[in-house]
Amino acid sequence: MRRLLVVLALAAPLLSAQARIDFIKKFPGSTPPYLHLWVDAAGKGEYRESPDDDQPFPLRLSSEETAAVFDLARRLGNFATPLESGLKVAFTGEKTLRFTDGETRHETTFNYTANPDGQKMLDWMERIAETARHAIHLERTAQFDRLGLDRALLEVQYAYEQKRLAGAGQLLPILDRIARNKSAFNRVRERAATLAEAIRSGKPPSP
Repeated sequence: MRRLLVVLALAAPLLSAQARIDFIKKFPGSTPPYLHLWVDAAGKGEYRESPDDDQPFPLRLSSEETAAVFDLARRLGNFATPLESGLKVAFTGEKTLRFTDGETRHETTFNYTANPDGQKMLDWMERIAETARHAIHLERTAQFDRLGLDRALLEVQYAYEQKRLAGAGQLLPILDRIARNKSAFNRVRERAATLAEAIRSGKPPSP
């Protein structure tokens, strides 16, 4: 925690309020075949699964998560240098990382990177996207598929236990609504409440 606060203190003077990181992934045949997310230096952002999506999902990262992402970008030269390894590996999607801050703009596109910090950045972007998809799926399931809600919650719980969530706090409003919904099954309400408590406390869900 102390190191992250130091990073925030050091990074703040170097970044404007408009500084942001974009991540675009194009992988035809996968689910989803396209995604685009961005986060700014305040931890706010958007996630969309189509270039013309006019209702993107709003993202929100914690200050610690935001600091970690922008510190990684700094260590990568804010994407001013190539990340592509050039190795002959399977195609896993065309990935683009972009940094913008005022008139400063750097961008790099790759399929696979062997750079350790590049791999960490990719993992962050993938986890942010996974969290957004869980939130979207949970919201839709709560509205239209009450019988599938317990399974959807189990998927979120598994992702949380595996540390695959980034910005988990954005799941709390929907989890709280499910926990308070008297028309939901008791097991579903209890699971939603337990998971919300775990996210708030930063501890694993109680059995």
